[in-house]
Amino acid sequence: MEEQEESVTKHEQLLQHIEGLKIGTKISVRKLAKSLGVSEGTAYRAVKEAENLGIVITKERIGTVRVEKKPRNISDQLSFGDVVEIVEGHVLGGADGLDKTLHKYVIGAMKIDAMARYIDAGSLLIIGNRENAHSLALEQGAGVLVTGGFGTSREVKALADRLSLPIISSRHDTFTVASMINRALFDRLIKKKIMLVEDIVARKPRVNMLKVTSNISDFDQLSLETGNQHFPVVDEWNRVIGIVSRKNVEELNGDQVIEKCMTRHPITVGMQTSLASAAQIMVWEGIDFLPVVDRNRKLVSSVTRREVLQAMRDVRNQPQMGETFEHLMWNGFAEERDAEGKLFFRGMITPQMATDLGTISHGVLTSLMTQAGLRAAKDISGGDFVVDSITTYFVRPVQIENPVVVTPVLLEMSRRACKLEIMITYQDSLISKAVMALQSIDHA
Repeated sequence: MEEQEESVTKHEQLLQHIEGLKIGTKISVRKLAKSLGVSEGTAYRAVKEAENLGIVITKERIGTVRVEKKPRNISDQLSFGDVVEIVEGHVLGGADGLDKTLHKYVIGAMKIDAMARYIDAGSLLIIGNRENAHSLALEQGAGVLVTGGFGTSREVKALADRLSLPIISSRHDTFTVASMINRALFDRLIKKKIMLVEDIVARKPRVNMLKVTSNISDFDQLSLETGNQHFPVVDEWNRVIGIVSRKNVEELNGDQVIEKCMTRHPITVGMQTSLASAAQIMVWEGIDFLPVVDRNRKLVSSVTRREVLQAMRDVRNQPQMGETFEHLMWNGFAEERDAEGKLFFRGMITPQMATDLGTISHGVLTSLMTQAGLRAAKDISGGDFVVDSITTYFVRPVQIENPVVVTPVLLEMSRRACKLEIMITYQDSLISKAVMALQSIDHA
């Protein structure tokens, strides 16, 4: 046990040492191990952990370098440094400008005088080995991405260095790099919409907790001060070892030690856990409170079901930014109602939903039925649900470009759960059916 504690301490010391290094410092595993008196294996694990935390990166031909951690609020814009990573390129000149952002890119498939009208400061010119165009772009305040693996002249590199505007070379062709950049922008918009636990924690002033040596009177005092009914319990190293709630301490004396009545081995989440995952954990485990811990299970903060649900509702009210495959599939379906006001959905099977044989994918059918069920349950109850279980039946194939109808039928509804039957039909013929059980994330 003592060896394990010493190992954890060494690991933390290494991470703190790396975090204390100046931005831009090169990091060598061998030198790191020697300077702190640890094995190279321990140093290597610390460097990989630092890389996962975003405080170091490994650059081709340069090595591992200490960098500033990017903020969670992801920018809609890419930096020139981001472009280098996306297109698997290397910098020919102007490395001091890699942190600058670009607001658009221009493909140089035209004459120089026509090209000049589209290039302005903060843009990126994507072009082949046309050195006169490279110079033009730099002089107008734009970066340059040279495709096809070509380089540029010494004079152009010197100009890039003087203006602190990057000129980048990539082995990919122009169409490929434009597609790669578009994909990165698209993914960034999706990631920005996905909220993590750290988005809630960042707004909380401090974490309220009890020590393993605290007693019931300490619980009562902290509950009175904060209005909370749940608290994490930590040991002498600030590691979470339990949770105590009002239910645990009822009918106990004030001098009773918390350790005797707390719930041990509590479920926890990390800062990078998505809010949707946190909500599902709370639903499946029937709990309202989750401690937030770091990589060594040390307490960072805590979140409640109410906080998670409110944040999820807030993000739904924001404008749609980027679309997942699920959104793209569902966008082709229109919401309609029958004579009794019951919800159903009508849409077309697109080629993107098909298998190699030209029929719709079973995975797509399941996704469509899931989306229909979740929307129907929300329409009926006004609350949000997660899928608890789903049983699917595929009756007959449906071809691409066939119009289908997705009809959810409520079988049972309670305060905490909902059961639905979902049918997909084509010209009144059954295509597939699912029986779906949902759980409400609004109730414990």
